[in-house]
Amino acid sequence: MSTDSDPPQTNRSPVLNLPNQLTSLRLLLSIVLFGMIAWEFYLASMILFIVAASTDWLDGYFARKYGQVTTLGRILDPLADKVIVCGTFVFLVAVPEMGTVPMGLRAWMVVVIVGRELLVTALRSFIEERGSDFSAKLSGKLKMVFQCIAAGTALFYLTYPSPAAGVSPDVPWWCWGLLVVSTWTAVVLTVYSGIGYVIAAVRLVRQ
Repeated sequence: MSTDSDPPQTNRSPVLNLPNQLTSLRLLLSIVLFGMIAWEFYLASMILFIVAASTDWLDGYFARKYGQVTTLGRILDPLADKVIVCGTFVFLVAVPEMGTVPMGLRAWMVVVIVGRELLVTALRSFIEERGSDFSAKLSGKLKMVFQCIAAGTALFYLTYPSPAAGVSPDVPWWCWGLLVVSTWTAVVLTVYSGIGYVIAAVRLVRQ
């Protein structure tokens, strides 16, 4: 039984709870992932990327199920997403073989993806500081899904020997097709969702 001298109890979750530990693990995995891409361990990189991207769902699930949503988690979770996805694209576009893929990943696409993430992060911080909700929209979530598919497929594509130009005959046709479709879809959704966030931010400011 509590008394008046007992310290007040709060519903705040510990900072180092399981969801935040998983998010921190994703940040550490991203460092290993980038090193593997740089050292051309593409198959291992693809597996590690899938593991790191999958834990995004896992930490969110535990945070909601056990009521362990914290301010630190709200900051680290989107940061980990952006570091993993944007960092992977930056390292991929630096691979010479990736530039020879017909209609594949190009540097300007990575600039669009990274620029959009920086813009939305700034808008979210600006809006939420004023007490308004700026939650992720469906287009933003779909964008994330196709970005992950494109990055994972690109890493798998690089496990095959690449010619000086064009598609290697060793690469399955579906792999090149999936890479092209997912990459361009991700870029289109990146632009579309970014515009949607800008419009939503303008409406909130006017209100």
